[in-house]
Amino acid sequence: MINFNIPPFLGNETEYIKRAVMNKKICGDGEFTKKCNSWIEQNTGTYKALLTTSCTHALEMAAILSEIQPGDEVIMPSYTFVSTADAFVMKGAKIVFVDIRPDTMNINENLIEDAITERTRAIVPVHYAGVSCEMDKIMEIAKKYKLIVVEDAAQGVKSLYKGRSLGTIGDYGCYSFHETKNYSMGEGGALLINNSDKIEKAEIIREKGTNRSKFFRGQIDKYTWVDYGSSYLPSDINAAYLWAQLENSDKINDYRLNVWNTYYNGLSDIKEITLPVVPEACTHNAHMFYIKTKDLQERTDLIKYLKENDIQAVFHYIPLHSSPAGKKYGYFHGEDIYTTKESERLLRLPLYYGISEKDVKTVINTIKEFYK
Repeated sequence: MINFNIPPFLGNETEYIKRAVMNKKICGDGEFTKKCNSWIEQNTGTYKALLTTSCTHALEMAAILSEIQPGDEVIMPSYTFVSTADAFVMKGAKIVFVDIRPDTMNINENLIEDAITERTRAIVPVHYAGVSCEMDKIMEIAKKYKLIVVEDAAQGVKSLYKGRSLGTIGDYGCYSFHETKNYSMGEGGALLINNSDKIEKAEIIREKGTNRSKFFRGQIDKYTWVDYGSSYLPSDINAAYLWAQLENSDKINDYRLNVWNTYYNGLSDIKEITLPVVPEACTHNAHMFYIKTKDLQERTDLIKYLKENDIQAVFHYIPLHSSPAGKKYGYFHGEDIYTTKESERLLRLPLYYGISEKDVKTVINTIKEFYK
């Protein structure tokens, strides 16, 4: 079986995990957590990066920092993972879904303004497949209406929009280091804070509502409970696994881009499918390679055919507005022209660090055989 995904492994992970154990500090904010935080800050330009237990928790922290209150409205695409909405629903927000662009599968920036009401508090653009949303337009709207922008950049580590790292353009950015992502710690994420005034508050939220971070820096002689918080610190063992990949991030990125380009070039002559679009302003990270079939039935048939040929290919999100929770906690503003239709056509192909050129060509040739 050609797997859809295999978590990245560079070779130093076990050595670093052992070192974390030998450091006798395997809880949060040890040697490797600090290394990962510094890497994110240095490679993105954000004011502060805080490694978290998941991207979901990074989004939750962003919702708390944004002071989302019951009854507030938050605008986002319906074509996203449940965590994008969950983080704001937990604070009592109403989710307002708007349609996507069919070219990038990202939120249609031209539909956001019409969805804004006096209760709107935030916009949450989701950078699908590591390809940026049209952030200039989104930031312009946010400034006009004094709204907070939280970038769901779960898939966007090392992706750029007009030379700027995804996650650093809005007020907050959220990364994922889940095992399906380009760089992994099994379960994990990071919050990027792009306003220096919010750093101390973020540290308090992440440390169970205490000022423990200031205590460890020697800024105070004891720490205490000062505000609301939870435990969002990952184990340093997990961070040790991640560090082995971040220090080799260019190697992983180049490998994935090569696979992505091989797929694109190899499938470009199949007229029955649509290939991904990367706008000129965007530099992507080859997080995924997807194709779009004619319709849902054709996609189902192609998945079955690939499976029969020992290839694991998968579809992606079921639009949130069509789910029971989506109907309970939100509503779709405007017309669903593309969200459902495009989601039913999309099929993701195997792509991971280490996939062989032979396997990639097998996938390409099998898809060509299907369409013959």
